[in-house]
Amino acid sequence: MQVGAVVRLGAWTQGGQAASYPEIRDMARRMEDAGFDSIWVYDHFFLRWPERPTVATWECWTTLSALAQTTTRLQLGTIVLCVPFRNPAMVAKMASTLDEVSGGRLILGLGAGWHEPEFDATGAPFDHRAGRFEEALKIICPLLRDGQVDFEGTFYSARESELAPRGPRVKGPPIMLAGAGPRMQRLAVRYGDSWNTAWDTELESVAQRIRGIRAACPAEGRDPDTLEITALAAVHFPDLGPAARPSLTGDVQGLASTLQGYADLGVGHMIVEVAPYSAAAVDRFAKAVDRFRTHQSS
Repeated sequence: MQVGAVVRLGAWTQGGQAASYPEIRDMARRMEDAGFDSIWVYDHFFLRWPERPTVATWECWTTLSALAQTTTRLQLGTIVLCVPFRNPAMVAKMASTLDEVSGGRLILGLGAGWHEPEFDATGAPFDHRAGRFEEALKIICPLLRDGQVDFEGTFYSARESELAPRGPRVKGPPIMLAGAGPRMQRLAVRYGDSWNTAWDTELESVAQRIRGIRAACPAEGRDPDTLEITALAAVHFPDLGPAARPSLTGDVQGLASTLQGYADLGVGHMIVEVAPYSAAAVDRFAKAVDRFRTHQSS
């Protein structure tokens, strides 16, 4: 099982200012030096809830492109790119270009979005999100995998579209899809190379979700073993500071055992958001990853 970590593009502490790019860059380098397999960025215009300050964040694709040049080994993932914010044909163009720039290190995570204030602020339509997402996939996936598409839908069109030049991989970067509902799961089975389940810290609950996505495969003619399972969870070290969401906790050995639990469920790529978001927490989690890998190789 591969293990990656989220690089935060917004504030690193509750109520803090958005991180500067040098801080973001240095944390990505720290994660690469620590031996993680991948880094991941969220895609938000902002986060806003009633009677709370707006949470500012940098744009994910621009930042990820910069991180492609400041790292050399890490896979680079979006978790996940909000498709309604961008034209789907251009998403394919952007992905192919970043895969070229990074030397074939991109994992293209895609989702339909969920935070309605962002849609209002950008003018993106919030209705028919699953339908719009499905049409976008009918453009993005053929362009990346085959280099061309001719599509006319209700929400999007891409007539006689061609992706040229192509990136370094014949079938483009792997596509990771997110979504828990039955329709979104069917789309993941139909179009995705991998599927992501997020923010569940109970292994039995994760196992239940995995059983659900695998059960959806036969109806789409998909061998469940060909769909990689990925999981996103927070990891919290209480003695170092607070966490913003329910999290996995424990000492180095305990977290290594938890990672093994995810691997035993068939998770192929584990993605963590470390809390508090600090060098000390990242370094401690890296020790847990090392312990987990030692156990796997023994």
